[in-house]
Amino acid sequence: MRKSKIPTIIGLFILVFGLAAGVLLVRNQNIFRLGAAAEFAPKDVRISNITDTSFTISWITDKETSGFVKWGQGATSLDKTDLDELKDQSFTHLLTLRGLTPQTTYFFKINSGGEDFDNNGIAWQVTTGQTLEIPSKTNLVSGSVLTSTGQPAKNALLYLTVGGGSLLSTITSDSGSWVIPLSSARNQALSSYVVVDEKNALIEISANAGPQGVASAQIYPQSARPVPSIILGDTHDFKNLPPSEESGIPKASIGLPDEATPSSGFEVGETATPSATTVTLESVEPGEIITTTEPEFFGEGPVGVTLTITLESEPITEAVKVPTSGNWSWSSPEGLAEGAHKITITWRDAGGILRTLSRTFIVQAAEGPSFESTPSASPTSTPKASPTASPTASPTATATPTATATTTAAPVPDSGSLTPTILLFIMGIGVVAFAFLVWKKSEI
Repeated sequence: MRKSKIPTIIGLFILVFGLAAGVLLVRNQNIFRLGAAAEFAPKDVRISNITDTSFTISWITDKETSGFVKWGQGATSLDKTDLDELKDQSFTHLLTLRGLTPQTTYFFKINSGGEDFDNNGIAWQVTTGQTLEIPSKTNLVSGSVLTSTGQPAKNALLYLTVGGGSLLSTITSDSGSWVIPLSSARNQALSSYVVVDEKNALIEISANAGPQGVASAQIYPQSARPVPSIILGDTHDFKNLPPSEESGIPKASIGLPDEATPSSGFEVGETATPSATTVTLESVEPGEIITTTEPEFFGEGPVGVTLTITLESEPITEAVKVPTSGNWSWSSPEGLAEGAHKITITWRDAGGILRTLSRTFIVQAAEGPSFESTPSASPTSTPKASPTASPTASPTATATPTATATTTAAPVPDSGSLTPTILLFIMGIGVVAFAFLVWKKSEI
């Protein structure tokens, strides 16, 4: 009896077709996942603010996402995690590792969009500096970053170097402002603080706001209080600016003409306390770093004058009337977030002229003496190569992080789908059963 072979050929065709379809499905899924990974891949990874007990890691992504860092003292023992300090998904990312050991090497990988990324197959590494005495004087510079349309550039990464020292960084506030202490800048070996020459130590600043653009600026310390607004998309040369006024903070004073204060022939006892002729703010110095989130502001002022107090970083505005004692005080109804803040006091003097007094200050956690910045872009002097820190050099940026297959304790990316495999398995069983039936039929 003639054997039928067409059904077997058809079965083989179905088997080959099923295999090809399965391979294409798996391949397309992998391509899709690689494309998604590229959007979340950390770019321009930088290590900054290196002290004896902390350092800051920052990066940008092509797509808004959240992230965290896995770190530890061994390249294969990344047993600790720290989250991105920006709570919402963003193009810019920054976090600071604290409580570290001086002169110790640490390794880390970045998890972005649910996948682990490393530095071309190896973990990034950085070595903390030696312990130094806290600077006796805080030397602050400040400024703001604006978009090309003049709007505040929120959450822009800002980087700064002074006098060839190690990289400092922070992130801009909602109003686009930033503050960095030059006094925390160490030399490249991290062994001492940079001696800042106000007239000759060049400050190089760069800002990176992701898709909003980048900017850079150069200025000398004597003119950087504050630094003029940095516009994204521009390169600024502020080296020829005149020195800033002391502290860069406007001051208000009221003086009375000589004829308004004639001298009398009587002596006034020390118990007589004349009312202040101007408003003062005594609780915080310009650029002071405070370690409480609920500071009290106080000072003196003319009795009966109404002060309008604005805390611009929140913003909060309230009116306070100077009591008969001449001493006023005010506290914010809400706790202040860590970072730079500005308080502005306005009032009208006896002549009806509107007066203004402003102070900038920094709220910082009390857990350590070192400055931990919070907030902007890439200095033109900082190369954008792969950041690898050593005990005697500051790290540079990486350009090509690679994804690894390491699983994470936080959001874990989905693994491959089993659907193509199951389909192929079922089709294979079907083909074998069909071929077996054909063979049995041919034996009859």
